[in-house]
Amino acid sequence: MRIGVLTGGGDCPGLNAVIRAVVRKGVSVYGHEFVGFRDGWRGPLEGDTMPLDIQAVRGILPRGGTILGSSRTNPIKIEGGVDRIKENLAATGVDALIAIGGEDTLGVARQLYERDVKVVGVPKTIDNDLSGTDYTFGFDTAVNIATEAIDRLHTTAESHHRALICEVMGRHAGWIALHAGMAGGANVILIPERPFDIDRVCEYVESRFRTRYSPILVVAEGAHPIEGQIALQAGELDAFGHVRLGGIGEVLAKEIEKRTGKEARTTVLGHIQRGGTPTAYDRVLATRFGLQAIDAVHEGDYGIMVALRGTDMVRVGLDVATAELKTVPVSRYAEAEVFFG
Repeated sequence: MRIGVLTGGGDCPGLNAVIRAVVRKGVSVYGHEFVGFRDGWRGPLEGDTMPLDIQAVRGILPRGGTILGSSRTNPIKIEGGVDRIKENLAATGVDALIAIGGEDTLGVARQLYERDVKVVGVPKTIDNDLSGTDYTFGFDTAVNIATEAIDRLHTTAESHHRALICEVMGRHAGWIALHAGMAGGANVILIPERPFDIDRVCEYVESRFRTRYSPILVVAEGAHPIEGQIALQAGELDAFGHVRLGGIGEVLAKEIEKRTGKEARTTVLGHIQRGGTPTAYDRVLATRFGLQAIDAVHEGDYGIMVALRGTDMVRVGLDVATAELKTVPVSRYAEAEVFFG
């Protein structure tokens, strides 16, 4: 078989580990041939390919990012996009496709499968918000990077007697904020699933200062106040209809200073969370996903996403995997609230 591989959406630590595992096992065990599509769905949309053999994947295990490149191209929104992809797959002799990505990339994969494209999905997102899998690779790395930043913020906050806000990624799901905030000993954690009360947040800040310690607040980029408390600006939309976020940390800092009289500063981690070397956990998880994905293709088991359940590799339908986002449940947030203030 000739199998195409692409990585779509935001880059993520561990992508190269998946590519490496797919190619290594696919070539050495099954004797398949591979072609890489550049820059997510733009690759098959425009027929932009690169060689993908064992030599091409040597030494990429510890590298962040993706050797294939990525983009947020949405072929479903392009007139005739699906037909162009099917034509280019046929023209390049590709029998099946392995799509590595998050909700948007796998949402496109699901629609292509429904239109007779043989495709297998691999869950990739630092947000850990894909249904059907307990964890996605990239999440552990992002949490570790954020936790280290929070650890460093504690010392400078104490030195200057300031409230410091650490804004992390998380559009609709607050998993990074929750895990990094708990691991880093944050005094307040704000997530998209739970609209926050700015008055209550300021009470936590003042309570912390009364103990002669400086507060650390961790806020997901998609966190928002109770309706009517603070006016937030809406950003432009990307190709998948998502608002470009960023800025809630600065809004919080201004409100805290205005309401408490205490100095507040914001650190936005942004793309730092998704760059650089993946953790050992993410390298192993990504490798296992890659091995399971090529097994599924070899067996002709299409329309599925490989997933982690407990410690086992399983397969779930792409329709199930993309049906809804996995968000932080109330019970998990309640665990963190014990340490607020």
